[in-house]
Amino acid sequence: MAFTEKFHGLRVGVMACVALLWAQAAQADKTHIAVAANFTAAAKEIAAAFEQESGHQAVVSFGSTGKLYVQIAHGAPYEVFLAADTARPLKAEKEGLAVVGSRFTYASGRIALFSANAELVDDQGAVLKQDDAFARLAIANPKTAPYGAAAVQAMTKLGVYGAIAPKLVRGDNIAQTFQFVSTGNAQLGFVALSQVIARPGGSHWVVPADLYAPIKQDAVLLKRGQSNAAAQAFVTFLKGETARAIIEKFGYR
Repeated sequence: MAFTEKFHGLRVGVMACVALLWAQAAQADKTHIAVAANFTAAAKEIAAAFEQESGHQAVVSFGSTGKLYVQIAHGAPYEVFLAADTARPLKAEKEGLAVVGSRFTYASGRIALFSANAELVDDQGAVLKQDDAFARLAIANPKTAPYGAAAVQAMTKLGVYGAIAPKLVRGDNIAQTFQFVSTGNAQLGFVALSQVIARPGGSHWVVPADLYAPIKQDAVLLKRGQSNAAAQAFVTFLKGETARAIIEKFGYR
């Protein structure tokens, strides 16, 4: 009798677990996230943690903030927008593309002067004033990428922009800019600190924050995502402690 009761209890427990798993599978959903290129590494890690904790899947796509906004305005099926600035999420709200009141700052970015050459960049960025030390310096397009605009501001404040301007090569976004430098096509480049903070090899200088305007990065829930439980859950997750720890690990404030 005792064995039968135990077996029955075990069976009920197994059935309950199966039912719970089926319920979780039924509730699981997918959301498409547009992410500024500087946040690539952090976003991939956050998406993995989000899926593990929630069961929902976050499909992340990367690009410059300006180009992502154009895609969103032309009907791209994104449901959450993680920009590299505050202007585009605000514009999305004003133009009826985003849920009003859903906008918030998820990170504050920082730039770094980077070289694949381990000996080229010191902890003061002195190489910027050495005219014969490099032939090309890469930045993201300052018209579409806030990190590129920050690079121009920093060089201007340092008094070197005029001399360096003829040597500039521009990437479509900060990911392409980093690629120019990491492959040696440009000896130097202004990249996101998140791209080099844990990278072995090379050399970099963390540009002082007073040399450029704060790179506040806002996120917003897009209208396409307002009825998607996964999109809503991702926004909530991005505000939580797990995501915050990942964000800080990659050098963001």
